[in-house]
Amino acid sequence: QVQLVESGGGLVQAGESLQLSCSGPGRAFKWIGMAWFRQAPGKERELVASISAAGGNTFYLDSVKERFTISRNNAISMLYLTMNNLKPEDAAIYYCAGTAKLFSITESDYNSWGRGTQVAVSS
Repeated sequence: QVQLVESGGGLVQAGESLQLSCSGPGRAFKWIGMAWFRQAPGKERELVASISAAGGNTFYLDSVKERFTISRNNAISMLYLTMNNLKPEDAAIYYCAGTAKLFSITESDYNSWGRGTQVAVSS
């Protein structure tokens, strides 16, 4: 397991943008697949986007395609989620997560989690 810390959440109006950041463990970061999950009140946690260790492969939840972009900078052990055109249904706690696999879209593969950052979207 590695220590992950998210930042960048907040309250925005529908249609606005936010960028979430996640700081990773340093040396190990470039070898692990990373992802953003979210959980809204009363709903199950869901995978929003994932990215391979080298950054070449990505996956997006259908509802965020064309609006969200996951990226990483392995030189500084950072993961990002750029969220454009936010909608009220995007409101949730967003979690950064890491897996020992190079890439995964399976939640059970992720064994390192941050504490989450709140995203609220007003209509």
